[in-house]
Amino acid sequence: MSLGADLDRAWRSEGVTWTTRKRIVRTLIDEIVVRVEDNSLDLVIRWHGGDHSSLKVKKNRTGQHRWSAEAETIDLVRVLARQMPDKAIASVLNRAGKTTGRGNGWTQSRVCSLRSHNDIATYREGERRERGEVTLDEAAEALAVSPSTVRRLIKEGDLNANQLCKGAPWVIRAKDLERREVRLAADARRLRRPPSANPLQNELDFQ
Repeated sequence: MSLGADLDRAWRSEGVTWTTRKRIVRTLIDEIVVRVEDNSLDLVIRWHGGDHSSLKVKKNRTGQHRWSAEAETIDLVRVLARQMPDKAIASVLNRAGKTTGRGNGWTQSRVCSLRSHNDIATYREGERRERGEVTLDEAAEALAVSPSTVRRLIKEGDLNANQLCKGAPWVIRAKDLERREVRLAADARRLRRPPSANPLQNELDFQ
């Protein structure tokens, strides 16, 4: 009864161990009845004293445990695996500040392990081309401009492109490079002269 008067303080008290918390749980709970459904667990908690509480939680997937990577990271790898090999994926995840379930940085082997556990196919050379997608560098070559110019075209809305997260590659459709407005915007960028920082500098007309 004394414990129940200030359970929150007993649970969160500085220096309390998980062993103590387990003793608290065993003191309060009589039993837990679990019914397994397709993707969830239905729990009925029977407390000492006769009260009942219902709880529904998501069921872990096969191979999932407390050290598993976050679902957001897994979804990110699922998309990146259609764009690049494991070594490049590890670099993108590290730049984005993503970590493994144990808080480690990513390596090629760790990305490979995550893919295997989550049934994510490895990147196959040429699959982007089959889907009609090009990289930023390939788009720059096709438009005869620099990669930085392609980034400006994307930023200003002249060229459609998708980027899943910061550091991930831009996904550009090859057919968009053939659009007249994209070609005109690229030509205008290519012919544009960089302004001088010195207002007194004259322009020379070379024949």
